[in-house]
Amino acid sequence: MLGAIAHRGPDDEGLLDIGIGSLGARRLAIIDLARGHQPMTDESGSISVVQNGEIYNFIELRAELLAHGHSFRTDNDTEVLPHAYQEWGTGFVERLRGMFALALWDSTKRTLLLARDRFGKKPLVYALLPGGIAFASEIQGLLQHPSISRQVDTRGIDDYLTFGYVPAPRTAFSAISKVPPAHVFTWNDGVTDLRRYWHLAFTPKLNISLEDAATELCTRIDDAVRVRLMSDVPLGAFLSGGLDSSTVVAFMARHSERPVKTFSIGFRDQAYDELEYARIVARAYGTEHREFIVDSPQTIMATQAMRSLPATIATRPPRSRGLRSNGFLGA
Repeated sequence: MLGAIAHRGPDDEGLLDIGIGSLGARRLAIIDLARGHQPMTDESGSISVVQNGEIYNFIELRAELLAHGHSFRTDNDTEVLPHAYQEWGTGFVERLRGMFALALWDSTKRTLLLARDRFGKKPLVYALLPGGIAFASEIQGLLQHPSISRQVDTRGIDDYLTFGYVPAPRTAFSAISKVPPAHVFTWNDGVTDLRRYWHLAFTPKLNISLEDAATELCTRIDDAVRVRLMSDVPLGAFLSGGLDSSTVVAFMARHSERPVKTFSIGFRDQAYDELEYARIVARAYGTEHREFIVDSPQTIMATQAMRSLPATIATRPPRSRGLRSNGFLGA
C-alpha cells in the first residue's frame, strides 16, 4: 500500500505496528527535515498519528500545549496532533488551521480517528472490512489490499461524467468511501461515526465602507500567505500574471528576506501567451524569475489525446463486461 503512494512522499517511509494492524506513511519533508519521521506518537506511545499536509498554526498550538505540561521531541507540525488530542479530545481538529488529512490511533480506547481539513484540500479514502478498516491518501493505495473489492459504483461514474468529479462520500468504487471535507470519522471495533466539525457561515453581514473592506481583505491575504511561508526547504510561486498569482507573489515578497522564486509558462501561440504580464509582476517585486515555453493548449491536448489513443483502444474491455470492468476505468 505504501509503495502505491510513494510519489506522494519520496523523502521517507514509516510503518508502525499498532496491534490490530499498521499505520504507514510516506513523507515529503517540509518542516524539521531530520526529525519529522512518521508515524509519530505521544510520550506514552498510546496515541499514534500520520498526517498528509501542514498545520499552519502548530507553533501557537505547541506553545499552548507546553503550558499544559506536554513535552516535544521535534519542531515538526505533525507532533502537535497526538498531544492536542490528549488535551482536547476529538474536538482538537476544530483548533487546526491548515490543509490536512490525518489518521490517529488511540490504543487505550481502541479508536481510529480520520479527519480532513475544512475544504478537503487533502484527500482521504477508506474501506470498511470484516473486522477492520483500511484507509489511504489515494484509491491506488487501498486497491493493493486483497480484501477490498474493485466493484465499480455506477452512480459514482455517473456523478463523474455529470460533474467532472465524484462528490464525497462516494467514489468510483462501491467498497471505497471518501471522508468528506470538514468531517471527523471514527471507528471503534466496527462501530463508526461521522461528524461534521465546521460549516461555512455567510452571516452576519458586515456593514463597512469599501476602504475598510479593502483593508480587511489585504490583512487577511497577508496573514494567509505569511503562515504558508514556514518551511525548511526553498519556496516558489507559479506566476501567470493574473490577479490571483500576482497578489500572492506581492505578499510573498513582503515577507521574504530573499527574492521570491517565480515560474511562468508561456505559449508559442501569442493568442494564448501571457508572459508579458508575468514579467511586469516579476520586475515590480524583484523576483528570481524563470520561464518555460510550450505549444498552444490545443496542440498539447491534441498531442496527448493522439498518444494515448492506441493504449486506450488496446485496453478497452469487451462490450459485454460494461462498467464492471477495470479496463473501463483504465481507459
